[in-house]
Order: sequence, then C-alpha cells, then structure tokens
Amino acid sequence: MRTLVLLALAGLGAQLVDGSLGMAYGVTSATLLLALGTNPAAASATVHLAEIGTTLMSGASHWRFGNVDWKVVTRIGVPGAVGSFLGATVLSRLSTEVAEPAMSLILLGLGLYVMSRFTFRGLPRDRLGKPLRRRFLTPLGLVAGFLDATGGGGWGPVGTPALLASGRLEPRKVIGSVDTSEFLVALAASLGFLLSLSSQGLRWPWVVAFLLGGLVAAPVAAWLVRLLPPRVLGSAVGGVIIVTNVRTLLRSDWVAAPGPVSALVYVVLYAVWAAALAYSIRAHLRERAAAEERELVAA
Repeated sequence: MRTLVLLALAGLGAQLVDGSLGMAYGVTSATLLLALGTNPAAASATVHLAEIGTTLMSGASHWRFGNVDWKVVTRIGVPGAVGSFLGATVLSRLSTEVAEPAMSLILLGLGLYVMSRFTFRGLPRDRLGKPLRRRFLTPLGLVAGFLDATGGGGWGPVGTPALLASGRLEPRKVIGSVDTSEFLVALAASLGFLLSLSSQGLRWPWVVAFLLGGLVAAPVAAWLVRLLPPRVLGSAVGGVIIVTNVRTLLRSDWVAAPGPVSALVYVVLYAVWAAALAYSIRAHLRERAAAEERELVAA
C-alpha cells in the first residue's frame, strides 16, 4: 500500500511539472520504476498506459484554457504515434546506451539556446504566428515518439525545446500542444507494448496509481501555464532541459562522472538557472511597467 501511495504522489508531481513545462512525466515516472527493479520494457509500458488517461485529461484542460494549436497537434501527433509504436515493438532488441547520451547532447544545445534566448531577449516576435511546416513537424514527431517509447520518456524533452526554438508558437501553446498530442503517442506505444509483451511484467495497480496522481494534477498544471509570463516560462523550461540532459550525460558511459564532480556541476547549474529566472522575472516586470505607462499616456 505504501508503494502505491508513493507512486500516486510521484504521478501527481510528475504531471504537475509535465503539464506546466511540457516535459518530465515519462522520464520521472520511468526512473522511479527502474529504481524499484522493473525491467525497461515493463517500466515504459506502465508509464504509457497511465499516460493514456493523464494526457487525455491534460489535453482537455489545456484546450479549456486556450493553450492548444490543433494543427500542430495533428501534424506532430500522428507521426509521433507511428514512431512510438515502432519504438515499443523493438525496445526488447534495441540498446539505447549510445543513443541516449548522443540525443542528450543535442537536447542540451537546444536547452541552452531556449534559456538564453528567453532570458535575455524574451519571446521571439519576428517569427511568432508563422506556420510550422509538416517537413519540420513530421520528422520531429517520428523521432520524439520513437525515443519516448524506447526510453520511457522523450516526447516532451524532444518536442518542447524544438518547438520553442522555432519561435513560431508562444510557450503556453507549445506546452499545451505537446501535452495534447502526447495522447496519440501514449495510445500507440501502449498498443505496441501490449502486442509485444502481453501483460508480462506489468503491475496494473501501479498503472492505476500513476494514473490517479496524474489526473489530479493535470487541470492545475494547465491553469498554471496560462498565468506564467512567456519570458519566465521559457527560462524555466530551458533550465529543465539543461539539468535533465546534463544529468543523463554525467551518468552515461561517455562521462561517468564521480559523485563529487556531479554534485559540483549540479550546484553551478542550479545557481545559473536561478539567476536566469530572476533576470527574466525582473525583465518581465520592467516590460509590464513600461506597457502600463504607455497605456496611461495614450489614454
């Protein structure tokens, strides 16, 4: 019973972060399951089965608060579903030991770009509102969906920074659209796992625990992301991307950093992230004060 309560709380926390920042549900949940001794395929299957319900609730909540661009949802979600089904069916034969750190390097670069761009320049206005093309969204969905199924998480960490970096969609709609399209990814991945694994290694009470925790958090997260200023939200998302992927690299065979070194790196990262958030908040307050002053002058 204690394990189920812990899993439900983990699902609640993971969905709150995922629905607010567009990533982390799968990575957080899969990491916990692996720590409990679950094999990778069963861990990913458990997470994706729970995500069918949590992403449906999250998508409905984001739609209710106006955070969804439906063209982006369909253009990235359908190829994402194809990629996740393929990833689920080949997970038992695929080694991600090399692919994971390589992808983390790419994502780290995107994270650095997103955090620096939003921290120092705010929301890019020159491309905002321009359409996102299928030739960009289709391969992005395929890759993100495949990595999501094989790694237990990856849809948000790949999709969110790529869409943010494009500068064509404001952050809350990036997060809402990524979360909503993830329903298709979770559904396809779950189907692939059930066909290849049947119910081997799956613990349905764990699925239900993750699901219940996520359902509670989804509406709160969708409401929260609507209130956060785009500049601050971009800096926050960029920090999550950086910390997550540096953690992956430090633990990979490529680096295999000792504990003290990792601890020092984390201290520096969190300090830089806090400074970036503080800078973004101050800049947002200055911009808001200037806008209010202009409105008073115009009146």
